[in-house]
Amino acid sequence: MLNRHIRTGARHISRQREIIDRLTELGAPAEQALELLDLFQVTQALHIAHRERLLD
Repeated sequence: MLNRHIRTGARHISRQREIIDRLTELGAPAEQALELLDLFQVTQALHIAHRERLLD
């Protein structure tokens, strides 16, 4: 289950980066999208750390 969360998180991060790129291209505000990307990345790091603890 944890590996599935990590794979899903990676997809969310990738998609969010695409959204930010598109917003930037359009000259639209991207602050909230950047904040959400930060949240996705923090959550991903927590999932990875949790998996590492379980594997040790």
